[in-house]
Amino acid sequence: MAIELTSFFPKLGTMSASNYNSIVSMNLFVALLLACIVIGHLLEENKWVNDSITALIIGLSIGFVILLISGGRNSHLLVFSEDLFFIYLLPPIIFNAGFQVKKKQFFRNFITIMMFGAIGTLISFCVISLGAMELFKFLDIGSLEVSDYLAIGAIFAATDSVCTLQVLNQDETPLLYSLVFGEGVVNDATSVVLFNAIQSFDVTHVDTRIGLQFIGSFLYLFFTSTLLGVVSGLLSAYLIKKLYLGRHSTDREVALMMLMAYFSYMLAELFYLSGILTVFFCGIVMSHYTWHNVTESSRVTTKHAFATLSFLAETFLFLYVGMDALDIEKWRFVSDSPGTSIAVSAILLFLVMLGRAAFVFPISFLTNLAKKSTSEKINFRMQVTIWWAGLMRGAVSMALAYNQFTRDGHTQLRGNAIMITSTISVVLSSTVVFGLLTKHLIRFLLPQSKHFSSVSTISSDLGSPKAITVPFLERQQCSETEFGSQEFSSQVSIGRPNGLRMLLNSPSHTVHYYWRKFDDTFMRPVFGGRGFVPFVLGSPVEQSDNNLGERLLENNERLAATY
Repeated sequence: MAIELTSFFPKLGTMSASNYNSIVSMNLFVALLLACIVIGHLLEENKWVNDSITALIIGLSIGFVILLISGGRNSHLLVFSEDLFFIYLLPPIIFNAGFQVKKKQFFRNFITIMMFGAIGTLISFCVISLGAMELFKFLDIGSLEVSDYLAIGAIFAATDSVCTLQVLNQDETPLLYSLVFGEGVVNDATSVVLFNAIQSFDVTHVDTRIGLQFIGSFLYLFFTSTLLGVVSGLLSAYLIKKLYLGRHSTDREVALMMLMAYFSYMLAELFYLSGILTVFFCGIVMSHYTWHNVTESSRVTTKHAFATLSFLAETFLFLYVGMDALDIEKWRFVSDSPGTSIAVSAILLFLVMLGRAAFVFPISFLTNLAKKSTSEKINFRMQVTIWWAGLMRGAVSMALAYNQFTRDGHTQLRGNAIMITSTISVVLSSTVVFGLLTKHLIRFLLPQSKHFSSVSTISSDLGSPKAITVPFLERQQCSETEFGSQEFSSQVSIGRPNGLRMLLNSPSHTVHYYWRKFDDTFMRPVFGGRGFVPFVLGSPVEQSDNNLGERLLENNERLAATY
C-alpha cells in the first residue's frame, strides 16, 4: 500500500523525510509544554517558584541535555523568530490582560500609568543609551554604531508585562497591579515605537526638526492605535448585540470575539501602528460591552479560552528563552573573553536599575503632590515595590535584540553576539532573581495588602470577566451588579460633584461619574453592555433574567427554611 501511494504521489516520500525533523521537534516541544503545566501544578503551593521560572528552568535543563546529545552543536528545538513572537504569541497575552484587567482601578490611575509608561520609558531610554555609550568605551566589544546604542536603550527600557503578570496578582494587590501592569503595557508599546523610530530615522544627524517629527510620530501612533482598538471593540459589541448570534450557535459569537480581537492587532500592524496598544484597548472595550452581550455559556467560554491561550503563549515564550540561553553559536564568539560578556551584562543590569529609579521615585513624588487623599498616594514602600517589580525583562527584550543584532536568528559579528548573550543573561537573571524575591518583598513591605485588596476587589469591578471567578456573592449584590443599577453605581462611586471645585478636589472620581452618565445615556443603548441589552427571546438578558429568577427563588426558599 505504501509503495502504491509513493508511486501515485512521487513527492510523498521526499516531503515526509524533509519534515520529519520538524515533526519530532514539535512533538518534543509540546511534551515540554505539558511537563511545564504538570510541574507548575505540583509547585503551586511553593512560595518561591512561579510558572515563568518553572518554564525557564525546564528550558535550561532541556537545552543542556540537547547540547550534550548534539555534541555541542545545538541547544534548542525551534529557531526563534521575532515574527512568530509579535504575530502569534504576543497578541493573546496582551488581549487577555486588557480583557481581565479591572477597569475601574486602571482608569482611576490612568494619568499615573501614562506618566510611568510614556515619560518614564523615555527617561529610562536616555539613561540606558547614554550610560551604554560611556561605559562600553572601556570594554572591547567590537564596533557599535549610534543606532545600536539607541536600540540598546529601547530594548532594555520597557518593563516586560509578560514577566510582571506572572509575579503580581491583581486580586492580592489591585492598586499595585494596576500601576505596574498598566505601565508595562504602555512601556511595551513605547519601546516598540522607539525601536522602530530608531530604525526609520537618520539618528546620525539629530536636530530639532527630527526631534519634533519623532514626538509627532509617537503621539500619532499612540492615539491612532488606541482609537483603532476602541473602534474594533465597539464594532464587535454592536454586531453581537444586533445579530444575537447566540440564538442559533454560541460557537459563532465566541469565534467572532476571538477573530475581532486578532483582526484589530493585525490591522494595526498592517498600517504600521502599535498592535500592543490596539489589542489591549480592544480587550478593555470588549470586556465592558461585548462580553455582556453574549450568552452566559459564551461568557464562561471566552473568559477561560482567552486565559488559556495567554497562559500557553507565556509558557511557550519562557520555555524557549530558557532553551535558547545555551545556544552554542552565540556563546562561541564570546568564549575567548567571558569576562567581557559578564561585564556587559552587569553594566546593562545596573543601567536598567538606575534608569528605572530615575523615573519611578520622581514621578511618584509629583503624582503624590496632586493627590490629597492619603489612601490614593503612592507611599515609599509601594514605590520600592514598583521599582523592584518592574526590573524584569523578558520576551519583548529578546525579540527586539534579535531584530537588531541578528539576521534570521544567526549572527557572525562578535559585538552583536556579545549583545545577544548579554541580553539573554539579563533576561534570565532579572526574571529568576527578581521574580523569586518579588512576592516576598511585597509581603514584607505591604503585609496588609492582601486583606485590603480582597475588599476592594469585590467592590470595584464585579461586572468584569474577572468577577466571574468570585464565588457565591450575595444575591442582592450580584443582581444589582449584573443589571447595572444606577442607585448601586452612585453608592459605589462618589456622590454628585458640585461643579469645578469638586473636579479640582477629586478629578478621578468626578471624571468617572460623568463617564458613567455618558456611558449609560449614549453608549450602552447602542453597543449593549451590562443592564442595557434589550429583552429579546434568546438574548443574553433573557437568559440572565431566567437565571436571576431561579437564584431569587432559591434564596427565598433558603430564608423560609431558616426562619
